[in-house]
Parts: sequence; C-alpha cells; structure tokens
Amino acid sequence: MTANRSMTKVDLLTADRMREIERAAMEDDRVTGLELMERAGAGVVETTLQEWPVLADSPHLAVILCGPGNNGGDGYVVARLLHDQGWNVRVYVFGEPERLPPDAYTNYRRWIERGEVRPLLEADDELCATGTELVVDAIFGTGLTRPIEPDLAGILTKVRSWGDGRSSPIVVSVDMPTGICSDSGRAMRGSCDCDLTVTFHRARPGHYLGDGPRLCGVVRIVDIGLDEGPTCTSIKLVDRPGHLDRNHGDAAHKYSHGHLLVLSGGSGKGGAARMAAHGALRMGAGLVTVACPSSALWENAAQLNAIMLRSIDSGRDLADLLEKRSRMDALCLGPGLGTGEREGQLVAAALQSRKATVLDADALTIISRENSLFSDLHRHCVLTPHTGEFSRLFPDLALRLAEEPRAGPAYSKIDATREAAARAGCTVLLKGPATVIAAPDGRVSVNSACYERSAPWLATAGSGDVLAGFIAGLLARGFETQDAAASAAYVHVECALHFGPGLIAEDLPDLLPSVLCELTTYQ
Repeated sequence: MTANRSMTKVDLLTADRMREIERAAMEDDRVTGLELMERAGAGVVETTLQEWPVLADSPHLAVILCGPGNNGGDGYVVARLLHDQGWNVRVYVFGEPERLPPDAYTNYRRWIERGEVRPLLEADDELCATGTELVVDAIFGTGLTRPIEPDLAGILTKVRSWGDGRSSPIVVSVDMPTGICSDSGRAMRGSCDCDLTVTFHRARPGHYLGDGPRLCGVVRIVDIGLDEGPTCTSIKLVDRPGHLDRNHGDAAHKYSHGHLLVLSGGSGKGGAARMAAHGALRMGAGLVTVACPSSALWENAAQLNAIMLRSIDSGRDLADLLEKRSRMDALCLGPGLGTGEREGQLVAAALQSRKATVLDADALTIISRENSLFSDLHRHCVLTPHTGEFSRLFPDLALRLAEEPRAGPAYSKIDATREAAARAGCTVLLKGPATVIAAPDGRVSVNSACYERSAPWLATAGSGDVLAGFIAGLLARGFETQDAAASAAYVHVECALHFGPGLIAEDLPDLLPSVLCELTTYQ
C-alpha cells in the first residue's frame, strides 16, 4: 500500500488499460478473477482499519453499497470480511444481482449465506435512520460508462446524513467515488464524495484530474499481485527528477550549460521577464541575458547583476542577434512582453530561428490571433498556457472540456492537451493543480499539486513567469522539451512546498538550491 506522496514512481492507468492488465493476467493463468476480487476487498478492509484504527476496537455498523458490476463484487467481499470480524453489516444493491458478472455473482452468493441484500433505491428513509459509522461505496468504480440515474444521485447526496446525528459516517470508495470518471476525474451529476479511496495496482488519471482530488479524499493504492502486462501506458505521473544536477565533465564552463535570451517588455513592464531570467539562472543555465527596448535599459540595469542585458527594439534586431550569436541556445518570450506590433515581430523572429523556445503569457496571446505564427511553431517549442490562454489557442478543445459530462469515459484534460500538442507540433504544458504536459508524439505526463503536494499559494502573480524561466533554463542546458517542462513543473511545486503560505513569485528562484540539493540527496 502506497500513500499519495509516494505514488510518483508509477504510471497512471486508464480504465481500459487496467482491464487489459487484469485480462492478460487471467488469460495466462497467473491469477483468477475471484482471487483478484478477494485481494481487492481485503485491501479495502485492511486500508480502512489502518486509516481509522479506532474502528478495529469493537464492532461497528457498516453500510455497503454494491453496484451492478465487478466493483459491486468487491463490495460483497468487503461485507463478508467485515461481518466475519463481528461487524453489523447491511448491504444495499443498485441493479439486479442475478445479472452480475460471474465472479461478482459468486461473491454475492457468498454474502447472502451471511446476510440479506436490500434494494438501494427503495431504502432512502431507512438509510437516513441507520446511525451508520462506515459507508463503503462499491457502486461504480473505474468503468463508469453510463449516466448516474436521478434516483441514485439523490441518495448519494444524502450519504453524509446517515450518521448518528452527532457525526457523519466515514465514507470509503472502491477504486473511484461513484460518479467520477476514472479517466478524466470529471464528476457526473450526483457523484459521491468520500474520505478515503482505495484503488488497485496503480493510480488512475481521475485521482489527479478534474474533480478527483476534491472528491476522492485520501487515496491509497493496494497491490493485488499484477504486473504491467504486455504493453505500457503512455501517461506518466511526474517523478522526482534526479538528473537536474548533471554537468558536462570537469572541463565544463558557462557556455557548456547554455545561454538563454529572455525577451522583456518596455519601461515599467520588465518585472516578469526579470523573474523568469532569475529562475532560469537558478535552474543552471550558464548565461542569461534579458533583452529589452532601449528605453528600458536603465530600469533593468538597476535590478540585474549576474543576468546580462542588451537592447532589442525590433524583430529585425532579434533576427540579427540570433543569426550572429549561434551560441544563443534558447529563448523565453511572453512574461511582461506586451502584445503590440513590435512584440509580434519578436515572436515571429524567435520562431523563425528554430531555437528551443518557451512561449508564455503575452506570446501566447499573440500566437492565438496570428494564424501564420501558429503555423511556425516547431518541435523545439514549449507552450505554457493557463486555461484562459488555452481557450484562445484551442477554442474547440476548450469547449469540449467545458461540456457537462454525462457518462464516462469523459473528455479529459489529458485528451485536450494531447490533441493540442499534436495540432501545434510542439510540447504543451497546460497549467493547473494537475499540470498536464503533452508532446506531439502522444507522450503525456501529469504533475500533481494535489493531496500531500497541494500548494495553493502558487496561485500568486508571477509564479507562471518563474515556471517559464525554469523550463527555459533547462532548455538552454540541452534538455528535451517535454523532459524540461515536466521537471520544471515538479520543482516549481517543490519550491512552493518548501516555503509554504505567504509565498510570492520572487521567492521561488531562491528556493531552488535547497530543492535541488534535496532531490540529489534523495536519488
């Protein structure tokens, strides 16, 4: 069993992928479906008692809600195991038990040798009067492909009122809370929230995306004896990067760690670019130069020391610089840049250079309104939109994400980011508590700022500018675009966790040394 903070070394499994792994194990006679169901039910009981040891002290009243599929079969195992430990157990079913899949039906038969099963939709008033201490939600798990019926939704919204009047019951979900799409984390109408979600083998995307973190409570993973099966998933949960301190040998010098150019706006608008530049320098770029209009030189010079400075007044100036300075390894455009004609020329010149480029903030606004610039995007680019910028760049994909889901698998943030990357021909990092990073070849990773990694104080002005600088610093050092984006997103959250509440964006770069030291020690 693994806590959320330790989920990082695994892939995320869609519902289809999990079924494929289970099917392969059973077809190879490594395990039977009944054995998997028994292990899953036992894992739910064991994990629940570990989370709330007081429940093991004496018998309690548990209500088990079983559904029409194998998730319901897990619920019957939980009911039987709790009953055999002396619990008072009441089981309610949604659907017709006689139509259960074979293994689930076997566990239903094993349960009714011990107790009865009551129809859930006919028990509304009865459930409200039970004084229940534990509710186990085993109605729909990872394979939800149907809308939640209004009558069921109405009952699920009352689960928290089934206590004794002094406290609400503990609610534990099997795999996913009923009504949450496991592939997208999107909540259907009437979804159930819980205190603990117990899932099996690997985490699901929906544990991190959409409404998942809000409704899953604590997530725990139970090992039920499966291996990875014949193929591997393409959805990665971003791990602790252990290679950010890599060097280029004993003869390394500043140029071997790359030279980054950060484009800045005019007078009074250079703060964002300076923060990005500071972040890139702390991330290990050998040299960082801020390029600004001539009118803003003195303002920037007063606030920059290790970061170099030069004037760029037009797209032609930038093109000339990039042509003459072949050792300029990467570019960062957008933070505080502006969106006028000059800035459009800068974006065009940057894209035409074909150098590794981070495009953020104002640069994304410029690209969203200029089709010719969008078509100039290339595989060495990284786009870093928040949801508003994403909707301007990819309005049709954003519209699909905004539609209310009625059944699973629902369109997900992973789907949208992957399609955006394929369309743009470059890496796309879509920000949020769960940041999704997709490459044009279909690779996807998810960086979580949820559960134990929750860092709400990152929602502060300028934090995205620093993230752009982190990514650009790694690109200057020669990192591949998706690796740079994913690694930067991870350490961005780690910096926030190191500081805690009260964080402002200017704090982030100076937190990097201690974060990088910890990551190196961890490895």
